[in-house]
Amino acid sequence: MSRTILAIDIGSTKICAIIAQINNDNSISITGAGTTKAQGLKKGSITNIELASRSIRTAVNDAKRVSGSEVSSAIVSISGAYTKSVNSNGIVNIQSKEVSFKEIERVMHASLYNASIPNEFEVLHALPYNFKVDDQDFIEDPLGMNASRLEVETHIITTQKSNLNNLKKAVRGAGVEVENIVLNSYASAIATINDDEKELGIAVIDMGGNTSNIAIYSGNSIRYNEFLGVGSNHVTSDLSMALHTPLNIADNVKLTYGSLLTPSNDLIELPIIGDEHATHEVSLEVVHNVIFARVEETLMILAQFIEKSGLRDQIGAGIVLTGGFSKMEGIRDLAIATFGSVPVRLARPIEMDGLFDNLREPEYASAVGLVMYSASAYTPYEIDVNKRVRHANELPTETTTVSFSETKDIPIAPPSLDLDIKEKMVNFSVKKEKKGAEAGIFSKFWNWATQLF
Repeated sequence: MSRTILAIDIGSTKICAIIAQINNDNSISITGAGTTKAQGLKKGSITNIELASRSIRTAVNDAKRVSGSEVSSAIVSISGAYTKSVNSNGIVNIQSKEVSFKEIERVMHASLYNASIPNEFEVLHALPYNFKVDDQDFIEDPLGMNASRLEVETHIITTQKSNLNNLKKAVRGAGVEVENIVLNSYASAIATINDDEKELGIAVIDMGGNTSNIAIYSGNSIRYNEFLGVGSNHVTSDLSMALHTPLNIADNVKLTYGSLLTPSNDLIELPIIGDEHATHEVSLEVVHNVIFARVEETLMILAQFIEKSGLRDQIGAGIVLTGGFSKMEGIRDLAIATFGSVPVRLARPIEMDGLFDNLREPEYASAVGLVMYSASAYTPYEIDVNKRVRHANELPTETTTVSFSETKDIPIAPPSLDLDIKEKMVNFSVKKEKKGAEAGIFSKFWNWATQLF
């Protein structure tokens, strides 16, 4: 039975809503889309909840009108602004000597529990990049393997709770419940790279209107992510100041003449800012130099991010540029010169059934990636923002996971105890019940206590 999903990409300059049908085989058919100018946002973060809600409602209503479907909940993107990442690890003993999904779930929650996450931050994704079965490293999928011990190393992406809550409020203000939240650079990567590139290692850079986000894959999982508050609108601002012309005129100049290739000596006539009736002539060489300086500086900072990650030698598939900023003529050649001897390609979202022509553009990679995430196109195992362990072959379920913050009253076994004892306290997964949720937790505690004593 197919299901209808709503994906909302909340960018710094535009908001895109997509409605799609996802079939039992996880094939996707897009049925509706709506795009509107973003209001109440700055550098990807909510600055005015009411204005942001209005923009989101407009985009969602447009998508509903095209699709003819009613959807009440959505998967939403979140900017990389105000995110922090940490690496952690977990370890559990396996009494049955065979790795089941339950053991994978336990070890991933153990890694989350062991991470040093500040109180004001909330987990967005916990992504495993190395499973170890006994002493064997880099197991692609430990499910079903014989082992006495399972270890995992995870890359955990967190964001400020206030940032997360403001995003949820803005979406709920538009009459939509938030079902899940995904980092926008993660969504862009899902829509633009293939399995071979993930395996070889690749850096995905989503260059938008006011922000640039980078995610580095190595070993089929994100190992590093970073955010830069610079985008194509900064080129517009630079042109406006350098050419002494209004912002809207500078934007038209950027779109019409913006190029990083060999400049022209032709002259164009532009109005002067503050005096619409006066004009002056500007050489296209000046326009080229202003644009070139800003784009080169942006790419150099992104190159520094790659160096800082310590993963430069592990991106065998090179670098992918996507997002609206990546459409600037000549940016690939400048990127190759800036990043050094690394392959660079420009990427658009991959094809799927019903993909509208405008959604094929690079600026919609994140929105399309959200739809694909809903169809299980994510890391083979991960913990999402709802603290639920996801896996690529899962079926839609009503299972919820109680996080550690909800079990603070339960005593935790001290580190000196054997792992078999400690691991029993790592994760509590309970099915939704009409009654007795608390009794279920205390029942698990009682079971643990009786085994301990």
